[in-house]
Amino acid sequence: MTEISLGLNTFGDVTLDEAGRPKPMDQVLRDVVAEAVLADELGIDFIGLGEHHRPDFAISAPEIVLAAIAGRTNRIRLGTAVTILSTDDPVRVFQRFSTLNAIANGRAEIILGRGSFTESYPLFGFDLHDYDLLFEERLELFVRLLREEQVTWQGRTRSPLNAQTVYPRLAPQGLTTWIGVGGSPESVVRVVRHDLQLMLAIIGGDAARFAPYIDLYQRACAQFGREPRPVGVHSPGFVAQSDAEAREELWPHYAEIFGRIGRERGWPPVTRERFEAEVAHGALYVGAPETVARKIVGTITTLGIARFDLKYANGPMPHEQLLDCIRLYGEQVIPMVHDMLSGSVATK
Repeated sequence: MTEISLGLNTFGDVTLDEAGRPKPMDQVLRDVVAEAVLADELGIDFIGLGEHHRPDFAISAPEIVLAAIAGRTNRIRLGTAVTILSTDDPVRVFQRFSTLNAIANGRAEIILGRGSFTESYPLFGFDLHDYDLLFEERLELFVRLLREEQVTWQGRTRSPLNAQTVYPRLAPQGLTTWIGVGGSPESVVRVVRHDLQLMLAIIGGDAARFAPYIDLYQRACAQFGREPRPVGVHSPGFVAQSDAEAREELWPHYAEIFGRIGRERGWPPVTRERFEAEVAHGALYVGAPETVARKIVGTITTLGIARFDLKYANGPMPHEQLLDCIRLYGEQVIPMVHDMLSGSVATK
């Protein structure tokens, strides 16, 4: 059986203090470091930090937070979820991650993407009309930097490179590099074309809907002559002592964040009925440890994936509740998942 990796993701959602007021971002960032330290102590495989540039998420420079985490942890792998490559310089992204990888003794990973938010485009002076071109060119250059010591490159979105070596160089084991994909067939094929790893962001609906993307990935690997690499899934969720407790604790914070984002994007209002449907049949991994473990196992077996990352912070839920979720995930959910997959526990 393929070895299964189980991790966590957060965007550094701005949380509430004991009085129900939003915490200042500096404290939120320190809390994220503490959450990652706990995850390491529990033996969780990975922590991913998402890059955003908006008032509800504190993490805009994930590599710096990851470096702080690296100094306080020993085994957990450290990465992004995602790095918005389209509005960054691939050379600087490479340098930051090669540095992080050295500091963390080879534990760094990167998940590259275009991001589901667009605030970084005007912030850094980019035109949304270049959305596809920016990502394609910058991904091409980043991959070249990963694999070539001297890079000669020319494109339309940044200055050319001529036999340029970029420092610090990666250690011989390189840097594990994923592309985050939200449901575009073209993006799946792009992953294979560049011979990288596929991370599916499943944030709504039954995970089985993504089986055609796994099939497309396998067919593209065969057509390009690539050896299939591990595939991962990122989905939101929350673990508590009971199913009812998990739903009641998450619901107001889920409604807050998705209601705000929905109003920005013109989505229908968030309803409790829709929330309950996502918990029961969709992409919300919410409940007691056994409930969440069984749902993760279902996704792993349905899609044949090797990695599952739970986005444990969803809205302004207090830090203490997030710590409780991480404890249950590490102490109970992960062992149950491994037991179920090994056949020692019935999965139905």
